[in-house]
Amino acid sequence: MREVLIITEPEKVRVLSDETRFKILQLLRERPMTVWELSMALKKDRTTVYRHIKVLQRAGLIEELGSEGNEKLYGRTARLFLIKADPDESIEGFRQAYLRVEADKLIKLLEKSGVKIENRAKLTELIKEILNEIEINSQPIIKKISKSNVELSEIELFHLLNVLVFLQSCELCEKAKMVKELIEF
Repeated sequence: MREVLIITEPEKVRVLSDETRFKILQLLRERPMTVWELSMALKKDRTTVYRHIKVLQRAGLIEELGSEGNEKLYGRTARLFLIKADPDESIEGFRQAYLRVEADKLIKLLEKSGVKIENRAKLTELIKEILNEIEINSQPIIKKISKSNVELSEIELFHLLNVLVFLQSCELCEKAKMVKELIEF
């Protein structure tokens, strides 16, 4: 299993945009599982889960690891998936929902850390815009790395993302000032 898999192809993002498939990947992050285990956890029919497993397998997101009795055991092909697809009309709804969820997670993290937030709704929209801008402007580099099939570790991914943000820091100065006005450390 790879540490990080960068997903830039819209067709793979479409695969992930299905709620059941996304949940399957979340469950497989914990440990490899059989179709039966996944169907019990998801409270879905085994044939439905199996159909989703095959779609995820064809997209290269999960793989068969062996068997457990009569059941095949499935696991993720990477510990982390970095979703950085080009804006595409067919996945734009998913992309925007994903950005909103990530913005909400960041705000909850700040709040749990004791950061006071002036206007939560405004900050959510601003962070969503910032994430979107960083994502779009980072596409050329991310695509090049993804296509070269270079294996990234988690720490290398973290550093890469920091450099990508740094490269865009001048363009994001105005938004940074706006964020600073909405939070109090």
